[in-house]
Amino acid sequence: MPADNSALSGYQYSGPADDIDERDTDDPLCVTSYVQDMYEHFRTKEGSTSVRPVYMEDQQYINERMRSILVDWLVEVHLKFKLVPETLYLTVNIIDRYLAKTEVTRPKLQLVGVTALLIASKYEEIYPPELRDLVYICDRAYSKNEILEMEEVVLKKLQYQITIPSAHAFLVRYLRQLTLTRRLFSCHATS
Repeated sequence: MPADNSALSGYQYSGPADDIDERDTDDPLCVTSYVQDMYEHFRTKEGSTSVRPVYMEDQQYINERMRSILVDWLVEVHLKFKLVPETLYLTVNIIDRYLAKTEVTRPKLQLVGVTALLIASKYEEIYPPELRDLVYICDRAYSKNEILEMEEVVLKKLQYQITIPSAHAFLVRYLRQLTLTRRLFSCHATS
């Protein structure tokens, strides 16, 4: 069902007051002068970092339910380590892209998952979990060396393409826009 945009029909962008990045212009970490270019790049790159919805059909030894159990476990691990949301989104993306390209056996699925978490944590976190903690969280099913070897395998298979336009990045952006839009309409309605 299409969204009702009748409230927006007469709305026109009128400059900085409508700019969702205006309040961040003095923060160099927000790189507001590049944000439009960044999101345009994200939109164009989105297709190349997504997988076919039915990619699990190509897996001989694992199925969608096993993947779901793995992701549920990774959510728990993510919460236990108090990682940022971006880490979880990137972890799942790495898993999906790897599984779309490589057949994985059931005993190696958790290894792929914990390795994806390690890669994503190194990319997104200031203090990623230590390797020994990841070994422990897997109940010592895999050694440090096995995780490090799998890290190299996964990164090579993904051609070191770790920077992705995640759903989280778009959600944060759209929520900022929605908040600004609601604030503008509230001010307009009361005047």
